[in-house]
Amino acid sequence: MGFLDSFGQLASSIIAVVLLLVLAVVSFFITIFIVDAGAALANLDPSPDFVTLAAAVLTAGAIVGGASPLSAIATADTAGNTAR
Repeated sequence: MGFLDSFGQLASSIIAVVLLLVLAVVSFFITIFIVDAGAALANLDPSPDFVTLAAAVLTAGAIVGGASPLSAIATADTAGNTAR
């Protein structure tokens, strides 16, 4: 059964990676819309290059911040484990 367990873990890891990439692309498109709408509200007309760059930096920061090891530590501390 060890081989089947390993295959199941591999399949779940592949699904997780694909899901993460899809969500990253969707959040990138949403961030492009937000940056473009914010620039329009401020009566600015940035080039599409700068809108894309700003959205990429914001999206990368959000993904890295959400996947940081500190978030796992904070979750473990709030789950009833007290730090001594």
